[in-house]
Amino acid sequence: MKNDVDKLLKSHQKLIQSDAKKVASHVQRELDDGWYINTIMLEGYDVPFKYKRQKKYKNLKGQRVNLTYYADQETVAGFEMEIMKVVRIKVS
Repeated sequence: MKNDVDKLLKSHQKLIQSDAKKVASHVQRELDDGWYINTIMLEGYDVPFKYKRQKKYKNLKGQRVNLTYYADQETVAGFEMEIMKVVRIKVS
């Protein structure tokens, strides 16, 4: 498992790996195309972490997770907002 993360981090310089982060909130919304957009907030962070899944995922609130992600920008109501795009998430 550690090798997979190392390979991702080596090939994509902007990726960030964080381990054992506690999830403060988790929201899932179904998109028009049948996918689910998941948004989590981590304790100690003011930025939302977002990822998509084809099926509904278990609620992660209160869980500790390992994340691989990168910073991105999203426009919400005309305002630029920083978000973190999750590439990989796993309960630790």
